[in-house]
Amino acid sequence: MKKYFEQLRPMERRLVVGAGVALFIVLNAVFIWPHFSDWDNTSHRLDEARHKLKLYTEASAQIPALEKQVKTISAEDDTVAPEDQAINLMRTIQGQAAASGFGIQSFSPSIMRTNDAFFVEQVQNINVTATEDQLVDFLYKLGASASMIRVRDLALQPDPPHQRLTANIKLVASYQKKTAAAPAAKTSTAKAK
Repeated sequence: MKKYFEQLRPMERRLVVGAGVALFIVLNAVFIWPHFSDWDNTSHRLDEARHKLKLYTEASAQIPALEKQVKTISAEDDTVAPEDQAINLMRTIQGQAAASGFGIQSFSPSIMRTNDAFFVEQVQNINVTATEDQLVDFLYKLGASASMIRVRDLALQPDPPHQRLTANIKLVASYQKKTAAAPAAKTSTAKAK
């Protein structure tokens, strides 16, 4: 290669060097320059992965404590029998409505849902007519109690004389599912010979 380069005239040498430099620049522009940001992207992804790993490690360290809490809560056996859940929900709602100073105009039959591994949901639609203070008191005390009842939908409009509010409320109560008792371990006795 050196002999070939020495045989060239000065103008030809300049042309070969210029073509080599141009080829070098084109190859850099095509293959090297687009990847300058790859290091920043890689280090950013590495930082995110380390952050996720830290979060997952912390969460997995809490698993034994959470399992212990689940066992203590399920051992309390505050479950309401499935056949009594709708009645219990309606009693709670009517009792709270009476304590807040108004009555329930109408209610629809409750609907049971079981989409969760630990809870059963009872959905109850009610229609009430109450003052603003009574309705706020009812909703606040219903949510503050230990009944696990929450409002899913609430539609308000004034009654015809504009003295009270008419509300259509969809209430949802979560009841703990009854867990099946763990099967007793079968013990086998060895026959003594």
